[in-house]
Formats: sequence, structure tokens, C-alpha cells
Amino acid sequence: MDAVQTSSEGPAGSAGFTPRVFSGIQPSGHLTLGNYLGALKRFGEMQEEDYETIYCIVDLHAITVWQEPEKLREATRMLAAGFIATGVDPSKSILFNQSGVPEHTQLAWIFNCVARMGWLNRMTQFKDKSGKNRDSASTGLFVYPNLMSADILVYHATHVPVGEDQKQHVELARDTAIKFNTDYGTDFFPIPEPVIEGSATRVMSLRDGTKKMSKSDPSDMSRINLTDDADAIAQKIRKAKTDPEALPSEPGGLDGRAEAKNLVNIYAALADVTPAAVLAEMGGLQFSEFKPKLAELAVARLSPISTEMARLMQDPAEIDRILAAGSARAREVAQPILKRAYDIVGMVG
Repeated sequence: MDAVQTSSEGPAGSAGFTPRVFSGIQPSGHLTLGNYLGALKRFGEMQEEDYETIYCIVDLHAITVWQEPEKLREATRMLAAGFIATGVDPSKSILFNQSGVPEHTQLAWIFNCVARMGWLNRMTQFKDKSGKNRDSASTGLFVYPNLMSADILVYHATHVPVGEDQKQHVELARDTAIKFNTDYGTDFFPIPEPVIEGSATRVMSLRDGTKKMSKSDPSDMSRINLTDDADAIAQKIRKAKTDPEALPSEPGGLDGRAEAKNLVNIYAALADVTPAAVLAEMGGLQFSEFKPKLAELAVARLSPISTEMARLMQDPAEIDRILAAGSARAREVAQPILKRAYDIVGMVG
């Protein structure tokens, strides 16, 4: 694997670099349908395409807010099981936990010195997570976007599959790569591209179609967890908030109908069709008729995942072995890239 490739196009793009995908998910709370449709489903597909694929459990990002240690370890293993159960093959992709590769934090310090305070002050997720207690938030919560840039660029990743809400972080990584390359007169780092695809890149709450489906929502009925059994999946869809109108025959009829649009998008993503195709077939149905069809599809797609996750979690030592092997492979890629970055900056040794 040629880890250190340079581009003939400089900061204008990523031509000349090995096509390489990087993405990561925090091990906090349950994996949800939103994680699956917004990211995990695509992860397995991309490893079969013309990319090198690197997937990370970002446990260092998780501790920007307090985590109970044993729960963090359990959540890390559960997330690894989720990656594998949804199609990520550790023999085809590099799958590891972030804390197993110290090169991430080493490059992040350089990026702390490259990125500007104004850039971080514009990051909406810090504002959302710190809320009214900004001054009591950890410094890690403020600077973690720089660590995210390092996560991506320490592998010279060219493509980053993300949900809509994470696009801003990839834009920061792009700005950081461009500034590093400009400051040091080099074309060392690629300019990564966000990959936002599918009918449900932003899955919304089943209780409020204006809010993102979140594993931190106090109401378990607001989300479908990948650990939910068939009965729980069906019940949550039956009780999902809707409106009294029938489904329209075309997408424009969903304007102003957040909950209806969300359920149609979920159906389309699970069925691998467009929302327009769903409405062409089901326009005119009441939700009392549509929800059972959605529940049947969701159970068919998601129940095998929950079953496989449960099986994998019966052998935590094997999950730990997979992550350790993945960390070793990840370091083989990251070490020469970090070494060259240190050399460019002027570090000795």
C-alpha cells in the first residue's frame, strides 16, 4: 500500500492520490436507523468499489463529554459489531478504534496550530453540544474538529462518507489541508471530498420530523435502534408521528409535511429506490396502510443485523482481536504520512 502519494494538482484537489475512504462513528449510545442509512449501509458498499476503505470507532471523540469507562468499552465493542453486521468486512476494510492509533492525536496537534480560532467558533456542533454552559465545556469539545481533520488526513483520505450534519467538519478538514499546503509550499495533503448519498442521509426523529433521529434523544420511541427486535421495530413505526393526509403521488406533495417526508425517505432508502418511485407506487395510501408496509420492510432489512450483532457480542475477545489487527494495519498507513508531515513542519528525528 503506497501510503504517501503526492498530487500534481496541489491544493486544488485530490488527483494523483490513492482513492481512499475514511469515516468514523462515536461509540456513544445505541446505533440507530439513522446511523445505518446515513453511513453504515454505504460503508459496506464502498469497500466493493474502487476505494481503499478505512473505518474508525472514534473513541477519543467520545470522551469530549464524560463517559463511564466500562460503558465506553462496551459501546466500542458494540459499535464494532455493528460495523461488521451491516457489511463491513475486516479483511477488505481496515476497521479499528481511534485510540489504538496515536498518529491521530500527533497530527491533530499540528492542525491545532494550523486551524484558526474563527473556524472553530463557526462550528455548529460545538454550539449545540455546549449549549448554555459553553464556559464549562471541555477544551476537547471545542478543538475536536481538528482531531477529525487529522483522522481523515493522516490516511490521505480522498473521500469521506458523512451525513448532512457532518459536512461542515469535512469542509474544515479541506480548509486545514489547503492552509497546511499553502503555508509550507507543498501539495502533501489531498483535499477530501464529502460523500453524501441516498434517500435518507439525514434520518429524522419518529416523534418530530423536524429533528434528527438521535441516540441521545430521551425518548426511545423517537428512533429505531439496530439492536431492536422485530416487534420493537414494528411498534415504533406504527406509533411514528404522521399527519391525517394521504400520501401524495409525487415528492412536491410532501412539502411542509416533515413526518410524512421522513417515513417516505426511510422506505426509499431501505428499498434502494427513490422517494419518487415510492410515491408513484403508493400515492393515495393512508398512513394506516403505508406504515405496515414500511414496518415489514424495516424488519426484513434490520432484524438480521440485530441478530448478527448479538452473536458477535457473545465473543468480546474476538472483537478486541479484530480491532487490534485493524489498528496495526491503520498504523502502517498513518506512520509514514505523519513522519513526512513532521519533516515538512521542521521537526527533527
